[in-house]
Amino acid sequence: MKKLSLLALAGLTTVSLAACGSDTLEPGGASSSGATSGSAAASASTSATVDPAAAAKVPAAIREAGVLKVGSDTTYAPNEFLDTDGKTAKGMDIEILTEVAKRLGLRTEVTPAGFDSIILGVNSGKFDAGISSFTINPEREKQATMVSYFNAGTQWVTRTGNPAKVDPDAACGKRIGVMKGSYQIDDLVARSAKCTDAGKPAITSVIDADQGKVTASTMSGKVDAMVADSPVALYAVQQHPQLEALGDIYDAAPYGIVLPAKDKDFGAAMVTALDAMRADGTYARILTTWGNASGAIDAFAVNPAT
Repeated sequence: MKKLSLLALAGLTTVSLAACGSDTLEPGGASSSGATSGSAAASASTSATVDPAAAAKVPAAIREAGVLKVGSDTTYAPNEFLDTDGKTAKGMDIEILTEVAKRLGLRTEVTPAGFDSIILGVNSGKFDAGISSFTINPEREKQATMVSYFNAGTQWVTRTGNPAKVDPDAACGKRIGVMKGSYQIDDLVARSAKCTDAGKPAITSVIDADQGKVTASTMSGKVDAMVADSPVALYAVQQHPQLEALGDIYDAAPYGIVLPAKDKDFGAAMVTALDAMRADGTYARILTTWGNASGAIDAFAVNPAT
């Protein structure tokens, strides 16, 4: 699933470069989401009822401003991406958090940001929250408060017909596209190590900060296949007949909304809002709209990994 912890990222990136024969699609790895946008997120519902008890748990400064400042890496359709105007954030994650905010008496303002900067931005006060397909794990919960809202796994994708004859369980010597900072880099490192331990060629992880470029490189044949979060991978297959899913989804784990580590009460308020969304059908409707109904979870929680 997408998104390594920041503490592990630097070391893992080094390992992946050495162990996988990794290179990049774009030297420097600059994310196309680095520009700032003050655009408001798309609204999921216009009739949400504010829960006064939950709203009281919103930090005072945010409650008084009436605005939730959100950081998101808007290159990861269908979860978070920019509309055709190039500045309005949209997608499953954006709609979910927008609806949560409305039930707490807030509106959202989404700023596109490089993924690696979001948790730091939340803890520094630049953002009040982050949502960007963050996989929840114990290490990340040491850095931030995480509120679970969805379950995703990992999916491989290749060109239709699999002309490079890629087998995810035997991809030695193949060039595999992957997004910078993602869990899937770790997965490829482990798979590559098995190759080299067996005396076979390493897997080359071709890394880019923009998932759209990873997908384009898969379609063009610049890479033999790509690996990404299941919602993103399957959305790419749905959008592009040149692509097909390869193998089954694996390593499912929850996504989490990111809040400052000290804001567990705020996280509890978000759980209350999510529970209400599930009860009135809004949660299921949003997931279905984005083709992700299979990722629904039965219980929302604050820091469920610890």
